[in-house]
This record gives sequence, C-alpha cells and structure tokens, in this order.
Amino acid sequence: MCKYLKKRGYKVLKRNFKTPFGEADIVAESRDGYLCFVEVKARESDIFGYPAEAVTRAKQERYRNMARYYCSILRREPPVRYDVASVWEGEIDYIENAFV
Repeated sequence: MCKYLKKRGYKVLKRNFKTPFGEADIVAESRDGYLCFVEVKARESDIFGYPAEAVTRAKQERYRNMARYYCSILRREPPVRYDVASVWEGEIDYIENAFV
C-alpha cells in the first residue's frame, strides 16, 4: 500500500503507528498538505462484505483520537483527512475523506 501511495505523490510518514488508542496502518502526507490517516482493509471474498464496510464508527473514533495524539506529538495542527484503502480481488479502491 505504501508503494501505491508514493506513486500518487504521498509521503509516507509512519507505518503501523502505535498509539494509546490503537494502531494507525499508515500516516502519510498528501501532495496538497493533508495529514492522512489511512486504514487498510483487505478481503479475499465478499462473505463479510466490502472491505471499507468494516471501518465501524468505533474504528473511526479511534482514528480521530490517533490523529489528535499524532498532532500533539508534532505540536501543530495540520489539516487532517481520514482515508480508507480497500483491497479486494487484487484491486485497490482508495477512498479519500472516507469519514470525518
């Protein structure tokens, strides 16, 4: 996934970033200056639904807390965005602003 992001102009800052609120799969900076917290979801079949559907409200809240934690470490508040990368049947569906 990091290779995919780099090809699209993102700068990968952290992988598997551990916080007291959980682990962010990827923290990256987009070309337009957003700090992107990327949840990567992969599925081999649709038995449990489309990968992005697995990002529950609880998971979204954890990502918001992880972003606040990361910004406190930076001691600044850049614009933040929450993205989801769904990997299914070998294809990547990258959803920017998947939640707020």
